[in-house]
Amino acid sequence: MINTSRGPIINEDDLIIALSTNEIAGAGLDVYEKEPLPDNNKLRFLPNALLTPHLGYVTAENYNVYYSQMIESLEACTSGKPIRVIE
Repeated sequence: MINTSRGPIINEDDLIIALSTNEIAGAGLDVYEKEPLPDNNKLRFLPNALLTPHLGYVTAENYNVYYSQMIESLEACTSGKPIRVIE
């Protein structure tokens, strides 16, 4: 089971049971029902669960676009000509 989309699309309690009983071989999760994942969440202690801290979208290309647009937006705003305005 792999979920990098939205945490709540998987019932974590059922997933924990399935992993604990080896009903499924493993899970790779980047998103969770509750974020950040609580320290005592049972998923953290399962050897067949690979967990990442909601960073599956991180790539050099995404960061380049994100930070370039952030600088562009800040410069536009400080010059009194904001862009990407939500109305």
